[in-house]
Amino acid sequence: MTGRPPAAGDDPGPSGRAAAAERAVTARHVRRLWGLPGTALGVVSWPPVPNHALFGRWHYWWQAHLLDCLVDAELRAPDATRRRRIRAQARTPFLRNGFRWRNRYYDDMSWLALALLRADATVGSGHRRAVDRLTTEMLDAWSDEEGGGIPWRRRDAFKNAPANGPAAILLARTGHVERAAAMVDWMDGLLRHPETDLVRDGVLHGEVNPDIWTYNQGTVLGAELELVRRTGRDPRGIHRLVAAVDRRLTVGGVLIGHGGADPGLFTGILARYLAQIALHLPGTTAADADARATAARLLVDSADAAWAHRVESTGGPLFGADWTTPAPLPGARREKDPGLPEHDLAVQLSAWMLLEAAAAVTGRAGGTASA
Repeated sequence: MTGRPPAAGDDPGPSGRAAAAERAVTARHVRRLWGLPGTALGVVSWPPVPNHALFGRWHYWWQAHLLDCLVDAELRAPDATRRRRIRAQARTPFLRNGFRWRNRYYDDMSWLALALLRADATVGSGHRRAVDRLTTEMLDAWSDEEGGGIPWRRRDAFKNAPANGPAAILLARTGHVERAAAMVDWMDGLLRHPETDLVRDGVLHGEVNPDIWTYNQGTVLGAELELVRRTGRDPRGIHRLVAAVDRRLTVGGVLIGHGGADPGLFTGILARYLAQIALHLPGTTAADADARATAARLLVDSADAAWAHRVESTGGPLFGADWTTPAPLPGARREKDPGLPEHDLAVQLSAWMLLEAAAAVTGRAGGTASA
């Protein structure tokens, strides 16, 4: 395995960058599940250790975002081979999860339901019953403890933005707008920091966890946007949060990262929903225009930085966990060695999501389908 810095001037433009990321991620990570025909899953590391290569560890929610990225790519440049891959990727988590869609984590289930919903709309993958089943899980999880909301996982008292954010998007898209609005109001009332306007992580026994993660800002933006478009909700929450992200979660205008493993996906998720703001936030006020322009600028500047700091390796570009610094040259993995963050599928998906989002806001006619 080799790596080299990118050549000066080697830039195919926004759509070409996204296409290069797609080729690299699918070549390195996407494999049949245990060699079964008609299946596809993402190997969670590259180069993989044996347990990863055999899907002993597979990360349910990373697979949802791999499916979402494939749908993004299909909307950018339709392709029959990719459509088959999307259908295979959509069906395979059910098989690897023991012939069931449910798991313990409400955020995981929401992410997969959102991706399946988009896959159905884009290629007709035939999973509406699964979406409905997972949506019912979100509805049934609501309780009045901590003032409302749903927990992070089954039989857990911790209620957080990672669960309620994507669940609110899912519920709005599946017609449950009143419950979606209640989730957004709960997060705004309890988790929004009164001084920074950023969304904090969660609450347990009345104590708010103050951690700030990029993806929580993204899902709240996405949920607020769904409600603005469906109910005419006041968009000031979106204006406020986009400005807070710009002020507090960037370095030199580039969105910050959170390292590898699960946090490696967080900033790509924020990019996905910033693209939705840039493309689909309605309204003609100066505040609406400013939110759209700020979201687009953050995406373009972050995508420029991620591309400039990539390293070229086997299969194409490898992106860094921090888009403001050069990605390290890849090295071999060993069992029980976590390796670099850049080895993680999550980190590469995050950059791919960013590049698809930037391609959407800079050139695709009509924007993206709901993301």
